[in-house]
Amino acid sequence: MNIVTGAMGSMLPKLGQLLMDEYNLHKRVKKDVEFLRKELESMHAALIKVGEVSRDLLDRQVKLWADEVRELSYNLEDVVDKFLVHVDIDSIQQPHDNSGRFKELKNKMIGLFKKGRNNHRIADAIKEIKEQLQEVSARRDRNKVVVPNPTEPIIIDPCLRALYAEAAELVGIYGKRDQELMRLLSMEGDDASNKRLKKVSIVGFGGLGKTTLARAVYDKIKGDFHCRAFVPVGQNPDMKKVLRDILIDLGNAHSDLATLDANQLIKKLREFLENKRYLVIIDDIWDEKLWEGINFAFSSRNNLGSRLITTTRIVSVSNSCCS
Repeated sequence: MNIVTGAMGSMLPKLGQLLMDEYNLHKRVKKDVEFLRKELESMHAALIKVGEVSRDLLDRQVKLWADEVRELSYNLEDVVDKFLVHVDIDSIQQPHDNSGRFKELKNKMIGLFKKGRNNHRIADAIKEIKEQLQEVSARRDRNKVVVPNPTEPIIIDPCLRALYAEAAELVGIYGKRDQELMRLLSMEGDDASNKRLKKVSIVGFGGLGKTTLARAVYDKIKGDFHCRAFVPVGQNPDMKKVLRDILIDLGNAHSDLATLDANQLIKKLREFLENKRYLVIIDDIWDEKLWEGINFAFSSRNNLGSRLITTTRIVSVSNSCCS
């Protein structure tokens, strides 16, 4: 049994087996079984999608719907298994009895009665589960339950590493050190030899005040830059959305952004920032691969005194931002 999809995986083939001629189901029952099979195939696909999303991130209505569907799948499998077992037992040939044609006819009549009784039971059970399934579907539609799409995995194009590989002098900040951070990021004292892009990472556990500090720095020094962006990220990010948000916040909100893939967005961002002194703060990064992709967009050849700040609660991510 799969904890996500319940008995769906094993039960769907059994419904197909029920439709075979050898089980001689009534036409109406076959129609109900076919309805269940199609409906549950669709629900099975939806449950797989639900399973690809962390349960903590699921809406309560989605959780309730998924639990109901799983429970129905277990109930239906029990019904189908009992029916198939009874049919198999009843179909076993009895030893030949030489006591006469009357006893042979009697055994045949008993067999037909058992078969009819089993068919009646499966018909009632299938009808009941069909009604329950229709209730679950109606409740889903009534409550507007939407099965979420799993977050698109972050995939780094290997070509980007070769295309944008650069060595840069990075600075790492560990802890809440306001004055040191201000000194590092201020434009004071910058001369021609000290105007390379500075990258700073603020790392600490949740609630330490990383975002508050980053926002205070942003508000304090943003007037020294041609363009600026403050973009929150969080868990389960979509890299394309993060890149679009950076471009929009910087003032490059073109209508075609939604149609561009990650590589095109990175190229567009590099081109937009090429001759500008910028301040970009990327807040609450959880994923090293996300940082690796975003980092391609910021060329260290920008010798205009630009600043790139990241915040994270994960030391390994901070190290990645500063290596």
